[in-house]
Amino acid sequence: MGKNILLWLVIGLTMMSLFNMFSSPMPKGEKMAYSTFIERVNQGMVETATIKDHQVVGQYRDASGELKNFDVTVPNDPNLYQRLLDQHVMVNVKEKEEVPFFLSVLISWFPMLLLIAVWVFFMRQMQGGGKGGAMSFGKSKAKLLNENTVRVTFDDVAGCDEAKQEVTEVIEFLRDPSRFTRLGGKIPKGMLLVGPPGTGKTLLARAIAGEADVPFFSISGSDFVEMFVGVGASRVRDMFEQAKKNAPCIIFVDEIDAMGRHRGAGIGGGNDEREQTLNQMLVEMDGFESNEGVILVAATNRPDVLDPALLRPGRFDRQVVVPRPDLLGREQILKVHMRKVPLASDVNVKELARGTPGFSGADLANLVNEAALNAARYDRDKVTRTDFEMAKDKVMMGAERRSMIISEDQKKTTAYHEAGHALVAKHLKHADPVHKVSIIPRGQALGVTMQLPEEDRFNHDREYLRDQIAIMMGGRLGEELVLGQMTTGASNDFERATQLARNMVTQWGMSEELGPMVYGEREHEPFLGREITRQTNISEETARKIDAVVRRLIEENYDRAKRILEEHMEQLHLLAKALIRYETLDTTDIDRVMEGKEPLLIKEPETKGAAAATPEEPTGKVDIGEDEASKPASDEAGQTH
Repeated sequence: MGKNILLWLVIGLTMMSLFNMFSSPMPKGEKMAYSTFIERVNQGMVETATIKDHQVVGQYRDASGELKNFDVTVPNDPNLYQRLLDQHVMVNVKEKEEVPFFLSVLISWFPMLLLIAVWVFFMRQMQGGGKGGAMSFGKSKAKLLNENTVRVTFDDVAGCDEAKQEVTEVIEFLRDPSRFTRLGGKIPKGMLLVGPPGTGKTLLARAIAGEADVPFFSISGSDFVEMFVGVGASRVRDMFEQAKKNAPCIIFVDEIDAMGRHRGAGIGGGNDEREQTLNQMLVEMDGFESNEGVILVAATNRPDVLDPALLRPGRFDRQVVVPRPDLLGREQILKVHMRKVPLASDVNVKELARGTPGFSGADLANLVNEAALNAARYDRDKVTRTDFEMAKDKVMMGAERRSMIISEDQKKTTAYHEAGHALVAKHLKHADPVHKVSIIPRGQALGVTMQLPEEDRFNHDREYLRDQIAIMMGGRLGEELVLGQMTTGASNDFERATQLARNMVTQWGMSEELGPMVYGEREHEPFLGREITRQTNISEETARKIDAVVRRLIEENYDRAKRILEEHMEQLHLLAKALIRYETLDTTDIDRVMEGKEPLLIKEPETKGAAAATPEEPTGKVDIGEDEASKPASDEAGQTH
């Protein structure tokens, strides 16, 4: 914004200068013949006169005495000056000004130069002001990094030891190629980092840049895409030319799926800008010209949409999977992020790692940060176990919405809903343990029942999935059996239960009637690298049979949950009353309540200030409306399946 204001200010001042430069400094007046001018001079009517070359301008008084301007072209008259003095005329003589040659050229060319300068400025703005000026469309935007500019090392990367080993081997190859080539080995040309979002692919690449003793070029896949046709392919060529000059070196392309998707997918043919860029990348990686010493490292979380020609050996020789961390990996990642956080003595890293299954590295970093912010909010000197518990609940279940005013009837409905979920989960053999139950509104849910597995799960058996469907049905049953009503709060439970049952039947072959077959292929968007036409190959009779099996599967588990709640109705009442009174119960409190005991509620640690210990009640509460009441009363998004 500041650059644009400065530009228009310069343009305005320049135009004013040009106007003043080309405008005549001498006032123009009435054109007068020379004879008439001499006659008026002799009559004493002329007051002032300015002589410049053969031009005289000035003022005279007419017959009425009014002062007027005049302009006279004077022939060669050497006595004019003396004649004007004799008639007491105020005379000013201006010598002829010699304009330097370069200034006259500048004046004549200045408007054109100004237009060119403005055009260059705007073209540089469109191109991001990159090196090479306005004609740098085809120049690569890759940034050259080294170990001094990147402060991340392998010590900052945890939870992916196998991936670290793979990239470490490549770096060692660049440092000492003879160690590997003496047995006939060749340096890999490309390495693809694959994994879910937040697992540390880009962090691993930054660690490579920090550890490598060779030049490291970093660029994003979207940097190749431009408004001009052919720019992407030109930038690929320029990037590899720079890399060859600095070989041996590493090129890192982040989010390569932005330019490496399937060719010929979607609508519009194959001759588009993105495909030209991909074709040039394929040629540069493994074409007629060799790129010895240039290793391409790329990262993506969508390997399924990449073009097969890009993934073959010779281009990407290695595909390094960066998965979500396991228990040991989560512990290592937490220790890395806790380096600069002062911890209280009650913080157990192993316990925290066990309680965060399915978390990625980014999730764990966010967890530590939220815990530190919570400790600062209460003015503590160290981050305590309670801070981490509150942070974990916030990350898994969403932030609390205590400002909502909920009527007693709605609070009672939510309590029996969540108590139904928790009680069914407690009495099922294959279900995950219940970690926490709360009727405090979080996110878009009016209540939450969160389950955490005792260990990392990598697949699920049929009985576990059936128990999950029964648990989802427990919420509606809790309302129906006790309160005799049905609310909209169970809509999310039914939606997830139906999808889970349909996957069991059509995708995972867990139905005896339909057998171990896949019915219907997963739908893909055509612009994500898949064909636009897909055949489902399901007859109407088979579709009706699938619907019947899915319905029976849900009804069977609905009946299982109903039997559990009817047999343990007293425990259902105890849990619901405890939730109404205490709002949140953890696993120990749930067990005590089911035994008829009072819960052991964990109190907040003492804080420095009374204001911090007892925060003020938020003002401006909003009463709950019909839209909020229709939100799902149970959202097990915090569960890890």
